[in-house]
Amino acid sequence: MKCADGFFKIFSLPVRRILQKADLNFAELQEIRMRINSPLMIRQRGKEYKLTEEGKLLRCNGNEQYEKENIHYVDRCELMETMEYIAGYSLYAYEDELRQGFLTIQGGHRVGVAGKILMEEGKVRSIRYISFLNIRLAHQVEGCADKVMPFIVENGEVCHTLIISPPCCGKTTLLRDVIRQISNGNAWCEGKNVGVVDERSEIGGAYQGVPQNDLGIRTDLLDCCPKAEGMMMLIRSMSPEVVAVDEIGDYGDIKAIESVLNCGCRLIATVHGSSVEDIEKKPLLQKMVKEHVFDRYIILNGKKKIGSVWGIFDGRGTRLYGEEGVVC
Repeated sequence: MKCADGFFKIFSLPVRRILQKADLNFAELQEIRMRINSPLMIRQRGKEYKLTEEGKLLRCNGNEQYEKENIHYVDRCELMETMEYIAGYSLYAYEDELRQGFLTIQGGHRVGVAGKILMEEGKVRSIRYISFLNIRLAHQVEGCADKVMPFIVENGEVCHTLIISPPCCGKTTLLRDVIRQISNGNAWCEGKNVGVVDERSEIGGAYQGVPQNDLGIRTDLLDCCPKAEGMMMLIRSMSPEVVAVDEIGDYGDIKAIESVLNCGCRLIATVHGSSVEDIEKKPLLQKMVKEHVFDRYIILNGKKKIGSVWGIFDGRGTRLYGEEGVVC
């Protein structure tokens, strides 16, 4: 738990003591949430818990009565002390990141923030009175893409691939390992130059511009950059053979993807959804599905475990991996 103890130092002293006493599996800890005047909560193994003053985990099911439990409620001083530790007592230095609603700390962990938004000329200028924190832990699972790599590489070339997944089912973790393996090279393909646009600092988890996660030796990363603009910047400047992005969906993304394809680059992307049919219902993606832009669709399902592959399909909908109704 040495790495966990170092991580817990970003929290205020009362919260830190509770977390250190709690029965937490750092490798499976996903989120720690602090909300002023609300219970301290964590998500572990896909389940949500509230914490008592003694560090006891109480499973949340939506119907709990906690009057008899000594639940720890976060106060403003604890939250602001935590923010001071996170920002190294220089919160102003993170203004640009905070405007996007998050900042990334050492280790690649992402701290989401919410509070009062200050606007200027129709754009977010800053966040004041920060009252809500969501600390999302970065977990790199090397080798988690081993099952899918034989299907997204054909004759040594990377197939245009779309990873489809509901929230919190491991799509970014899978994408990260796909990038690493393509960049380094493996049994299915030689190493290739990969350009990554990491709009929310989730793929590389960059801290001061340096990725904290292993993305491979031939990977170039644009951190905190809008996907559409970033894809074009990479094509113009870094000559990628493969471009990887997370959570596509708006009009700008689609136009940039068309440019990526026209330049001969291979594309690896993710999107929220539960099936190819689900993606077809999204107006901006419907055309890409019908025109068979993607050669492979990887469908994730978290019912068995985070990152479980429900099925892999080719561009015309033929199942290549997994059986109907079976999570692999």
